[in-house]
Amino acid sequence: MRLVQFLTPEGERRVGAVMEENVLRVVRQADSVRDLALEAGRVGRPLADLVAERLDDTPMDYAAIAEAGRLLPPLDHPDAAHCFVSGTGLDHLGSAQARDAMHAKLAAQADSLTDSMKMFQLGLAGGKPAPGQVGVQPEWFYKGDGSVVAAPGGELSSPPWALDGGEEPELVGLYVIGDGGEVLRVGFALGNEFSDHVLERQNYLYLAHSKLRACAFGPELLVGMPPNSIEGTSRILRNGRELWAAPFLTGEANMTHTFANIEHHHFKYPLFRRPGDVHCHYFGTATLSFAAGITTQNGDIFEISAPGFGRPLQNRLAVSREADALVEIRTL
Repeated sequence: MRLVQFLTPEGERRVGAVMEENVLRVVRQADSVRDLALEAGRVGRPLADLVAERLDDTPMDYAAIAEAGRLLPPLDHPDAAHCFVSGTGLDHLGSAQARDAMHAKLAAQADSLTDSMKMFQLGLAGGKPAPGQVGVQPEWFYKGDGSVVAAPGGELSSPPWALDGGEEPELVGLYVIGDGGEVLRVGFALGNEFSDHVLERQNYLYLAHSKLRACAFGPELLVGMPPNSIEGTSRILRNGRELWAAPFLTGEANMTHTFANIEHHHFKYPLFRRPGDVHCHYFGTATLSFAAGITTQNGDIFEISAPGFGRPLQNRLAVSREADALVEIRTL
């Protein structure tokens, strides 16, 4: 089952279930996926069952909603400060060829690995523990709160101080915290983690700064667990023509960590188990146009798609024209 959130022409929120390529059916008695997830958690029922019994009989034109710019992120919170956006990197194996090259490099340079390579090696060795066991900690970073999440079809804003604005096609885990602090995994979506790769390349300690950028995910939320292996396509369109495209691999079969291990090391902190909060966690990638020498420009369109996730995620790059002014601080 795949869910979307959208606005009616009058600006009212709705939740829709994707029935066919361009057909939605509205979920009655619900204006947010968050509320549905919390209700499912309270009554102890699968979210898919709850949705199925509330589907309206009248089909809606999904394509028309998307073209009118009325799609919302498929999970959000009414107070953006209660939506945490975070991520994990250095956890994807990439293609078979890249994987073989990585293993050869690890073996040949065991005494001279960079910190990043050491982190990758830790994941290879201990990122997939036996069920019920705790594995090695992955890399973790903070992207912002719900205010940084752009709607599907919306603009990814690059700030005036940015040195770059590049896509990162990733799987995003979507969670709601139940009334008793229990972590409720709602599902997964395709996402564009969008980072400043030029800044990060200057010094890896700039990673935290490079991640504090806009992002997007959706438009559809896949309820439950995703396929073990996913092969998607990441594209950049410029002036209506394809500038660059490449396949990307994700899913646990292509990762050095299990979802459960990454989730544990995020939600083990009590701060991240506050009832009612929403969490959106990016699970990393091994495919970047930046690595292929592409420099993005204002107006470029990023498109990320994969079988089983429905309509592609598209967002336009909007580079700020404002001056990078000094922030004034007032002493009280």
